[in-house]
Amino acid sequence: MEFINNHILSLVIFFPVAAALIIMLLPREEKTLIHRLGILLALIEFFISLHLYFHFVGTGTFEYTEMLSWIPTWKINYFVGIDGVSLLLILLSTFLTPLVLLSATHAVTTRVKEFVMAVLVLEAGMVGVFSALDFFLFYVFWEVMLVPMYLLIGVWGGKRKIYAALKFFIYTMAGSLLMLIAILYIYSKTGTFSLVDLYEQGFDPAVQFWLFAAFALAFAIKVPLFPLHTWLPDAHVEAPTAGSVILAGVLLKMGTYGFFRFAMPLFPQAFIVFQPYLIFLSVVGIVYGALVAMVQTDIKKLIAYSSVSHLGVVMLGLFALDRTAMMGGLFQMLAHGISTGALFFLVGIIYERTHSRAIAEHSGVMKIMPWYGVVFVLVTMSSIGLPLTNGFVGEFLTLVGSFQTARWPTIVAASGVILSAVYMLWMVERVFYGEAKTPVGIKIPDLSLREIVVLVPLIVFILWMGIMPKTFMKTLDAPIEQLFMQMAGDVTDAEVK
Repeated sequence: MEFINNHILSLVIFFPVAAALIIMLLPREEKTLIHRLGILLALIEFFISLHLYFHFVGTGTFEYTEMLSWIPTWKINYFVGIDGVSLLLILLSTFLTPLVLLSATHAVTTRVKEFVMAVLVLEAGMVGVFSALDFFLFYVFWEVMLVPMYLLIGVWGGKRKIYAALKFFIYTMAGSLLMLIAILYIYSKTGTFSLVDLYEQGFDPAVQFWLFAAFALAFAIKVPLFPLHTWLPDAHVEAPTAGSVILAGVLLKMGTYGFFRFAMPLFPQAFIVFQPYLIFLSVVGIVYGALVAMVQTDIKKLIAYSSVSHLGVVMLGLFALDRTAMMGGLFQMLAHGISTGALFFLVGIIYERTHSRAIAEHSGVMKIMPWYGVVFVLVTMSSIGLPLTNGFVGEFLTLVGSFQTARWPTIVAASGVILSAVYMLWMVERVFYGEAKTPVGIKIPDLSLREIVVLVPLIVFILWMGIMPKTFMKTLDAPIEQLFMQMAGDVTDAEVK
């Protein structure tokens, strides 16, 4: 067992790469075999990752750590480990990947081998980002993810796929280069890339300002935080369903994770300087995303802008610097991955049948596809924060906690909860009720067995997280307390000044 615990994290990181290599050896024309084997290998990866959860202690320190010398000249190590936050994000990644591959068996019929390989390599990159404790290694995994995501949008996307893929790549790369410069500067001053070592070192407040700005820009683009969000709606709309689910479910969380893991604990005094502005941008994002979502005519674009609004809630929870708010923000981060991922799955289902996502071209879908309608309404309720669903817990804790430290911004942010109900319920009323109508008539099939298999696990987690949130929160307590301990001295000094 000790040997397994010492190497299990590396296995979870690199098993998808090995799986992609196996897929590469298969004949291109064996599309069904490639799809099925890809799903099977992704399921195996998920079950392997469950070992991390069942043997996780939760002491507040990094667990399952492994260190190997990689580039000795520059003191670069393969150094990985996880805490409660990264554990849940890894499980979210491995949970969504087989569902994504299963959902794409009918939607993706060209370059199937390349598609499955891209998804598996992307999964390895995602797990690597949440595991890396060496700055250089983190940056490598961060950049590795760009390539398969670029391909998912640019090869299997919609009519404007090249434009959306390039916009996604340029925005992310611009922030990444600034982050790389900051990482190299840190190494030049400290002689280490180890995150654990850097936690124990302090930086001059003037230097912190510029380092925090570089990291914050890279992470804000990935979230995306207003006004750096403009790449997201295009990427979501043009990406295939699989790409949209991974993007909303996991990739956007890398920005919030980056703030929690790197920017805030390493540069606490700079964070205090930026905090009011970051809270302001979070609140603007909540309201702006909701207002723009209200006027959308495309269901997928509406959900894309709802992500901007909901992730503003996550950022408010982190930036409020209150334990309850931070718990709510991190929980909302996970809830958003499940709920919005489910919404994109559902939009993909109706698009496969009608080849349209226009709200005006659909009505009375509840009469045509009753089971589909029931699931869509349930997921909508979770998205707008109905009690007993996952969306309620995170939003409630965030607003209650942030009210203690940022009263007026929280009052304004609360309007986003109301606005989310307005645009989501308006869309449901238009699409699912009234006279039965779709662009291809009313004789379209309801949910298939494959689609039910994809959606049921998501519904289970929507209700599980809403009814028994402590199951997930217990792994978040220690990392939050550790963050406050890391920031405590510097934050107090900065506030006094």
